[in-house]
Amino acid sequence: MNIQTKTRPDTPARGRMIATVIAVLAALVILLSLGTWQVERLHWKEGLLADIAERRAAAPVQLSDIEAIGKSGGDIEYRRVSVTGTFDHPKERHFFATFNGQTGFYVYTPMTLADGRVLFANRGFVPYEMKDQKTRPAGEVAGQQTVTGYARVRLGEKPSSIVPDNDLAKNIFYWKDLDAMASTTGIDAGKVLQFFVDADASVANPGGWPKGGVTQFDLPNSHLQYAVTWYGLAAALVAVVIGMVFRRKRV
Repeated sequence: MNIQTKTRPDTPARGRMIATVIAVLAALVILLSLGTWQVERLHWKEGLLADIAERRAAAPVQLSDIEAIGKSGGDIEYRRVSVTGTFDHPKERHFFATFNGQTGFYVYTPMTLADGRVLFANRGFVPYEMKDQKTRPAGEVAGQQTVTGYARVRLGEKPSSIVPDNDLAKNIFYWKDLDAMASTTGIDAGKVLQFFVDADASVANPGGWPKGGVTQFDLPNSHLQYAVTWYGLAAALVAVVIGMVFRRKRV
């Protein structure tokens, strides 16, 4: 009598195969998702750079126009603006920065407007050794002054944990905390406009300091490289899996 033996499937091996397939599919979905996200970010960044270029080329608008855009929910960042007021030099705040390879500070000076409100204007850069106002008396211009430049949005919080805390006692800011700038000068917070203005290079101060035109427009745009990397890893994963399948069939 012939007895036929029924082959039982190797349950552990089958389980490992299923787990491997699930892991590969999950990895592939993640890699493709990351690549697609970087493509979306690329389109967003290209649009942003185009908007910035358009705003830089536009004629300066009045401060009221900037405020109207902000109140309507529009983006005021990098919009050119012209503002007139009187500087309160003793209350200037110093933001630690580098400019053209030199270490120093951006000088943020409260500017009192005709209606009594206050705008913190970034008048530009001074070298580290010129932090003290006594080293640049010619630049402490008096009376009404007109500044043309770029509107800059305020930060709601410290941008990163690696950024040092502001040293308020020494008047050294490592991030632009508008509330702290106002409170340390004794200015009524209710009178402070909730954005900054960076003076452009056309603002020439007596003595040459502060030096305007410090606004940085070169935003990093490496999203295409990242997208190619993620898609490339996904393609490599597919190639490895196909190669393994063919090798198993030959055995």
